[in-house]
Amino acid sequence: QAQLVESGGGLVRAGESLKLSCVAPAKIFRFNTMGWYRQAPGSQRTLIASITWHGAPTYKDSDKDRFIISRDNSKYAIYLEIHRLKPEDTGVYYCNQAPTPSPWGWGQGTQVTVSS
Repeated sequence: QAQLVESGGGLVRAGESLKLSCVAPAKIFRFNTMGWYRQAPGSQRTLIASITWHGAPTYKDSDKDRFIISRDNSKYAIYLEIHRLKPEDTGVYYCNQAPTPSPWGWGQGTQVTVSS
């Protein structure tokens, strides 16, 4: 079991902001690029943002102006700020190594629901 723990989701209105958090075990987090994945209803889980151990972020082109990924290596944590939320941001958000998830599985994720 990976014991990745995501939090911070909720039901929000379009245009609002959220900050998601993830705490990972050392074997997954340390020295690795970490990412946030989203699984929209009826869709596969996809990588939406990642950040290297040294803090260099990468985003999907469609999201780069609304998403901010960060990490705190001392806490084995990564974060995702999502601004100007849209209904299409709705889904379950997971963290894991990126671009290839770790072999130790996934956490429970955190649900984000955006109402129009």
